[in-house]
Parts: sequence; C-alpha cells; structure tokens
Amino acid sequence: MWCLATMAVPGRTRAARLLVTMRDLPARRSLHEMTPPRDVLLFQHERGRFFTVLGLFCAGQGIFWTSLAVAALARPPVLVRPPHAELPGHSRSDVRSALWRYGLAIGCGTIGALVLAAGLVFSLRSVRSVTLRAGGKQVALSTHAPFGLGAHFTVPLNQVSCMAHRGEVPAMLPLKVKGRRFYFLLDKAGHFPNTKLFDNTVGAYRSL
Repeated sequence: MWCLATMAVPGRTRAARLLVTMRDLPARRSLHEMTPPRDVLLFQHERGRFFTVLGLFCAGQGIFWTSLAVAALARPPVLVRPPHAELPGHSRSDVRSALWRYGLAIGCGTIGALVLAAGLVFSLRSVRSVTLRAGGKQVALSTHAPFGLGAHFTVPLNQVSCMAHRGEVPAMLPLKVKGRRFYFLLDKAGHFPNTKLFDNTVGAYRSL
C-alpha cells in the first residue's frame, strides 16, 4: 500500500502542474497579443478629400473676412467743402464713423481668425490611423492635418488614454495624449482591424 501511494504522488503532481499550466495559458496568450512582434494597425479612416476641401474653405473664409476688415479700416472719401465752412455736429459724426469702422474691422477679423483656428485644430486632431509598434510599448498616430497633408508622431503607450469606450459614444472617440492640448478624435465610421487589441491597449483608460 505504501508503494502504491508513493507511486501515485508523482502522478498527482504532474496533474496539478498541467492544471496550473492550462489556467495560465489564456493570460500568457493575451499578454503575447498585447506585445506583438511587429507593427499592428488598430484604426484607420481615410478622409483626405474632405480635409482638402475643409482647408480650402477655411482659407477662403480667412481671406474674405480679412478683406472685409481691411475695407472697414479704409478711410471714407473726404468731401471738398468751401473754406471756413463747418457743418453742425461734424466732429461728432466723425467719431461715430471711426468707432463703427474699427468695430466692424475687429468683428470681421475675429470671425476670420475663429474659422481658421477651428479648421486648423479639427484637422490636426482628427486621427487618420493608429498603429501599435512592435513590442507593444509605443503607439504611432497619424492625423489628417490641414489640406489632408498628414502629420505623424509616436508616443509611449502609457501616455495615451481613451476617455470613453467604443460602445459609449455615438460618433467620435476622444483620445487623450499626455503633454498635448485638446483631445484627438477617432471617427467610429473608421475601420478597427483588431478591436480586442485596441480595447486592451489604446482604447484603455489611464490616469494621466
């Protein structure tokens, strides 16, 4: 009996080791998926034509409102009057005219600047593609930029935080990058080739 019990112990040990290995297999597999041996595309949305049109529109608006501001600042033509002839209230009307012209110029310039700034920020923060670099430690982001010319930069994964889950937002997915102002926007109409890897890496929330 003692011999049989002694022979049964190695078998139980092997079974226990096999059970532990089977339990750890999913965790090891998920860890391997989060550290890919090569670059993996996580998101892509090509809208180059739209941002080209948007850039042209914003540039046209800037030129239009700037020309209005310049025209408002231009002095009106001075009427020729006989010498020593002064109209009642002439100086007061000149002041009102100057205030009106300067106010109109400031308003037109402000509108043009706001349109240009909004188009610039939206172009620089609209994400074209997200790529997880080999090893899973860094993320490469590409934005459309003005006129769809594109801008690229790479940041560590631990400096990227997704402020909402893909299923919680209807249109735009906000992405926060440490050290950069404003959120980067991922349009849900784009393509997510690997949703599971995206949710576990770039799509995860981190306290920055």
